[in-house]
Amino acid sequence: MLIRTGFDLCFRTWNPIPTIGLLDVRPEYEPQLRTPQGLATDPDLEVHRFTDMFGNVGSRFILPPGETWVRRDFVIEVPDDPDPVVRDAEWHKVEDLPDETLPYLLGSRYCEVGKLTTAAWSAANPCESGWDKVQAVVELAHRQIQFGYGYARNDRTAFEGYGEGCGVCRDFAHLAITLCRELHIPARYCTGYLGDIGIDPIEAPMDFSAWFEAYVGGRWYTFDARHNRPRHARIVMARGRDATDTAITTHFGPADLVHFHVHTDEVTDTDLSRPPAETALPQHAGKFG
Repeated sequence: MLIRTGFDLCFRTWNPIPTIGLLDVRPEYEPQLRTPQGLATDPDLEVHRFTDMFGNVGSRFILPPGETWVRRDFVIEVPDDPDPVVRDAEWHKVEDLPDETLPYLLGSRYCEVGKLTTAAWSAANPCESGWDKVQAVVELAHRQIQFGYGYARNDRTAFEGYGEGCGVCRDFAHLAITLCRELHIPARYCTGYLGDIGIDPIEAPMDFSAWFEAYVGGRWYTFDARHNRPRHARIVMARGRDATDTAITTHFGPADLVHFHVHTDEVTDTDLSRPPAETALPQHAGKFG
């Protein structure tokens, strides 16, 4: 399956603002690229690329005063199959977990491990396999939070989301991750592209999306507490402990997002002569629900 994806962002600043962006796909996706990612800026900026502690590809640049456009458009090949479902994936004892998974058992900025222990174990106790335990807390998070772009705010923690009962996709992910960690199941936050592929179109502007991965059955598997169903064509841009580690852009000073457009569409060839259709700026722009 070929997916054409990318974004158009415009920031307005009043002073030079140092910025970090996690704007590339994860390095493991690079062999699947059918066209270059080709980050473009207007005005032309000096961009320094680096790899962060989670293996994400970052970009450092300084936004000058005024408006700056940051654009990307590329084609990538992804599997035709939806997210795998492996119901017998085992639950690992902590002492048997690989060293690299251990940071994803601990509390983090938005995932306060220790406050939802009873809720997690009450949901997962009847389940035997690791997969079923994760799915049980996914369903809890899916029921607990009502989705709405108007509910977006960038400082809501998992415990607050559980109590408030509303949020956007990052809140679903934070809550499910926290519940997994309460069960001693490593869980990590993912952000990236997720188009309306294989489902009925959603009447909302396209956005970056958030989901999570849990370590069961000897590997990381994808779960999605907002949609609570396998989906096609997820393309990961960044992974981390929570949204702090995976922000699309982090500005060290005031910067307004004045235009925001993400496109993710299935295509039948790699002809890039036709530009992607524009959509209106979402009311939640800058919150990356």
